[in-house]
Amino acid sequence: MKKYFVLTILFVLPIIIYLFFLTGEHNFFKLPVITEDVHDIKDFSNFQLKDKITIISFLGADLNEDKTSALNINMKIYNRFFMFDDFQFISLLPIGSEEKAMNLKNELSAITGTDLSKWGFVFLKNEQLNKIFDSLNLPIFLDDNLSSPYVYIIDKDLNLRGNRDDDNFIGYNSKSIADINNNMVDDVKVILAEYRMALKKYN
Repeated sequence: MKKYFVLTILFVLPIIIYLFFLTGEHNFFKLPVITEDVHDIKDFSNFQLKDKITIISFLGADLNEDKTSALNINMKIYNRFFMFDDFQFISLLPIGSEEKAMNLKNELSAITGTDLSKWGFVFLKNEQLNKIFDSLNLPIFLDDNLSSPYVYIIDKDLNLRGNRDDDNFIGYNSKSIADINNNMVDDVKVILAEYRMALKKYN
């Protein structure tokens, strides 16, 4: 009997602690701001970043060359979180890659069986892509295909969010299933919990 009581306490206690922090007003659950005032895409498209929690990626012109990035973020991030309100996926690509993007989207949908209606593909001029990426204010650049393996979390106020514990933070490497699974998934949970707490506070 005593053994079962101890096991119950060991199982329940972490849940109680988690719920305490989740429902309380603590900075513990706030994901740090890396860069403020990321350039909104509403100037160039029918989509916008403002007032949305956005996972943004730069897939580039040669989508057939490397589909690993899109598949990893689809399976590990999109499939887990796409149902949340005010949450969206945006992939930015150069004009001229529309057909390749449609083929990729159809392929991802077929592989995972997921509704990809919350995943927007936005086609921009080269200088527009670079302007948005440069506004992240990170020590890296898009490659010759205007792509990057790194994906980002942008909050509703156009802030780039990420884990400041990593002094060399340049994004979440979508080619690394370990980085996405071990780091980005947790950070997305944190920012969603942060907005849920804000809703509870003001409603």
